[in-house]
Amino acid sequence: MADEFDVVVIGAGPAGENVVDRAVRGGLTAAIVEERLAGGECSYWACVPSKALLRPVDLAGEVARVPGLELGPIDVAAVLARRDETVGHLDDSGQVGWIEGVPAEFVRGRGRLDGPRRVRVALADGGERLLTAHQAVVVATGSTPAVPPVPGLAEANAWTSHEVTATSVIPERLVVLGGGVVACEMAQAMHGLGTRQTTLLVRGEGLLGRMEPFAGELLARSFADAGITVRTGTQVSRVERPEPGGKVTVHLPEGPVLEADELLVATGRRPAVRDVGLGTVGLPDNVPIEVDDSMRATGVSDGWLYAVGDVNGRALLTHMGKYQARVCGDVIAARARGEELPAMRDLAGGYGAPQVVFTDPQICAVGRTEAVARADGFRVRVVDYDMGSVTGAYLLGDGYRGRARAVVDEDRKVLLGVTFVGPGAAELLHAATIAVTAEVPLDRLWHAVPSFPTVSEVWLRLLEAYGL
Repeated sequence: MADEFDVVVIGAGPAGENVVDRAVRGGLTAAIVEERLAGGECSYWACVPSKALLRPVDLAGEVARVPGLELGPIDVAAVLARRDETVGHLDDSGQVGWIEGVPAEFVRGRGRLDGPRRVRVALADGGERLLTAHQAVVVATGSTPAVPPVPGLAEANAWTSHEVTATSVIPERLVVLGGGVVACEMAQAMHGLGTRQTTLLVRGEGLLGRMEPFAGELLARSFADAGITVRTGTQVSRVERPEPGGKVTVHLPEGPVLEADELLVATGRRPAVRDVGLGTVGLPDNVPIEVDDSMRATGVSDGWLYAVGDVNGRALLTHMGKYQARVCGDVIAARARGEELPAMRDLAGGYGAPQVVFTDPQICAVGRTEAVARADGFRVRVVDYDMGSVTGAYLLGDGYRGRARAVVDEDRKVLLGVTFVGPGAAELLHAATIAVTAEVPLDRLWHAVPSFPTVSEVWLRLLEAYGL
């Protein structure tokens, strides 16, 4: 016999939890299935612990820039203990209690589609349970680290984001494969907490290749000042680790050999679509689940299947997955009542999705880069400003380095994208997100007066540089 609900969600990460919350608010019954911990990757092995590790390093950088202040060595044991607190010591009972209080049913086990509107769960206790959905099944299984096919890499038991954020030991020597967000954040975190020799091996020509080029350049300069080595245009030919937990040897085609105590693979993530049972409903299990702007899967008849978060490949960002989930839950509840709600705005394809890289300097951006805007056919004007020239930035500390960029649609006189790079710049981003997504005309934005002396005065300077 099957247990029946209006909505069944596979995956209890932030996106899945938000679907359940909105669906139940809309008057529906719901069950959510999770094999590991309720709260998902972000809560235990990604966003939350990584920022707990980065915060002391970021604060140490701020203190070092202010004359008259002195900071002693970072207490690594205390930092790791606080990291453990932020992830609830890997105990999800509080999160399960929240789900049950929605109220929704929490099912611990591996869930797979088993034909239309059916989810078969291999329970954690060894049993099995079949759930059926009257209205919708939602796949919210997130993503997994992508590991490149380098000879010996799989056998080397290298770290991924999962292991580096949970580590209890700071390695003396660390090699990082990748130049994206995880690679940069965790390289700086480990180096700041005591790694003596940190080397990033980057296939591309710079760090953070999807952002404005100056962002990666300023970060690389910060890395160089801190003693972090960045090698761009570099491939890895093979990896060796003869003894589990022993030294790692990384071979490069051009000849040099790098030895390290740990190897972190941070070369991107892949939507977790394998072993979800997509084949039972006629979908491929090796590509993201394609959805429309209501998060409904486009390749399934009768419109009962939805996918939110990383698994649909639109924007692998926790906050965007949660946004998609809120839209999805509301849409499912409305359709159950025979109504239709406006779909979400497409903010995931470079049109508005905000992102922060929590390094020192912090890097944050929303909307299109200059290159993307030009490729999309817009008539573009770019305005740059040295953030260190803003009085508020100068007052934050000596040697403040940063840069702001506004990408302007010259035909409509609105912002297509904004990037800030500088210490503490992350808190500037939401204003930019509002300006980009709401398409606020520049002549109206000019009347939004920033307080003096704050770093946000960079908004005035950008508009003045534009000519307003």
